Parts: sequence; structure tokens; C-alpha cells
Amino acid sequence: MGMQRARPSSEILSGDSADVYFARAERILEAEGRDPLVTMEVFTRQDAVLCGIDEAKNLLGHVLVDADPVETCLEALDDGDRITSKEVVLRIRARYRRFGLYETAFLGMLAQSTGWATAASECVEAAKPEPVISFGARHVHPDITDVLDYASIVGGCVGASTSAGARLAGLSPTGTMPHSLVLIFGDTVEAALAFDRHIDRDVPRIVLVDTFKDEAEEALRVAHALGDRLYGIRLDTPSERGRVTADLVHEVRERLDQAGFQHVKIVVSGGMTPERIGYFKEAAAPVDSYAVGSYISGASPIDFTGDIKVIDGAPIAKRGRIPGLTESPRLKPVDLAPWREALTG
Repeated sequence: MGMQRARPSSEILSGDSADVYFARAERILEAEGRDPLVTMEVFTRQDAVLCGIDEAKNLLGHVLVDADPVETCLEALDDGDRITSKEVVLRIRARYRRFGLYETAFLGMLAQSTGWATAASECVEAAKPEPVISFGARHVHPDITDVLDYASIVGGCVGASTSAGARLAGLSPTGTMPHSLVLIFGDTVEAALAFDRHIDRDVPRIVLVDTFKDEAEEALRVAHALGDRLYGIRLDTPSERGRVTADLVHEVRERLDQAGFQHVKIVVSGGMTPERIGYFKEAAAPVDSYAVGSYISGASPIDFTGDIKVIDGAPIAKRGRIPGLTESPRLKPVDLAPWREALTG
């Protein structure tokens, strides 16, 4: 699954979003007439689920598009690869001034997205075989919700709540309904019926049942109103009411089953973490899927480092690192032809 991404932003390509010392280095090297052929390797110091590499390839594809194809080489792993500490995920061979200014950008792409994908993967592992949906968009700046949701899907989530994020991953957005809709209608069943009247048939009818009345009572009312059209109910009981418990899930499931609504799924949300998901698992709570927000969106970025290891054919490294190329059998060549064709076409 590759990220469906267009040209990088003008801020990135102009270097405005780069650490200023890279811009200063560029100015100095230009003034001194120096532009060696270097090989840089990029790695992190922990096991993780790699993400952001497709975006980094896209950036580098644009900036290396008219570089000498004989001396220029890009090798990388793929989004979704499980990586180990110190494993090289990206290797760039090019004239330094071709790409040096963009180190801030591609390290940031990798750090943020890999942090999110790795956190998503932890939730997915805890929930198996039940699916996880990413609901974290409201916890990050809107300009990057698409990247967050894409990273969540790379980490194993089956869906994401924003149209932009789902589009990057080639999926349709996933969602139920907000509490605000239920509050405005003043009744959960009225809101559910209105949703059913106006939203496309291919969107699953998943109704929020914790707004006004007891969750089990609301689940039954909605099930009777929508019948076979009801795909599932979502439990999102706030902490003021004790949050969603395993006992509540068991009760809702039993009451639905006894009334003949075995087909109705139960989605649980609200402060989900791998530990919380583990609690439901240990209690054998019949949860059909988990919606996770801030555990994924609030994950710390995973630091990546870019090291120059060869300059004009000579192995080199800063103290503490080994000069020369690192043995990296999993790296695959990145074909720069599509970017070159786009430039000429």
C-alpha cells in the first residue's frame, strides 16, 4: 500500500521548514565551490513499524529528479516494514547540495509517522483478532490529520475517521455519529433514523448509545427501530459515569442476543490503550472492534538519524560510528524514473 501523495509543499521544497544550519551549510559549500558525492544512511535506535518512508521517497524523488542518474542512487525500505534498532531504512547517494537542505524534512516525516504507526501497531496487537479504527484526528493539527490516519492504517488499523487520511491509504473513511447529532435531535433513536434516511447505504449504521439513557436500553431501542439495517452500536461512556466496562459490554451483548439482534456489533471507544484493550480481552468482553484516539495521536515521535558514511568514495564517520556502508540486505532500489518522466512530461 503506497501513500497517494502529490508534490511536496512549497515550504518543504523551498527549505523554509529546514533547520537553519542546513541552509547555512548550503550557502558555505556553494561559496567554497564544494559539492562532494556522499552516501548518507538513515536509521533509528529502536524496534518500530516504519512509516513516512513513502513520503520521504517522494520528497527525494522530486529533489533528485534531474541529478546525474549514473552517480545518484536511492535505496529504502517500505511503509509498514517492521524495523530493528540501528537498521538502515534509507540510503541516499548523491551530491550533498542536492539533498542536504532536506534532511530536517525527511527525518521529521519518518519520526512522526513511525511513532504513530508503532503506537497503532501496539493497539492492533493487543486487540487481535478484533479490528482497530483510528479516531485520533481531533488531537492533532488539521494540516496533518491525513498523515496521522495514514500512519495508523500502516500500523494495522482497518480504518480512519477522516476522509483525507483514508484517501491517502486508498480506503473509505470510517465513523459513527457525534454526540452533538444525538443531542440536537434530543433522542438517540430519532438521530439514528435520520442518519439512516440521509447517509449512503454503503456506510454501516453504527449508532452511539451512551448519550441520554442506559446503554443497554438505548441499544435495544435502536435495534428495534433499525432492525437488519443496524450494523452496530458504539459505547463511549464518559469517565464521569465510570467509562465503558467489561460488565457493560457483556450486558449489552446478552440483551441484544435475547431480543434476536445477534447481528449487531459492539464498538468500544474512549481512552483506549493497549492496556485497556487487554482488560476487555482478559474479561472475555464481546467487543467487535476498538476505536483508538489519543494513544496513537499522542505517541512520541521516534528519532531518526542521518549519517554521512562515504564522501567521494572514501569511508568516513563521526566518532562512535563505523565508517563505510552498513550491511543492509533489506534495502531496495528506488526507481527515480517516474519523477523524471513527470518532469519531462
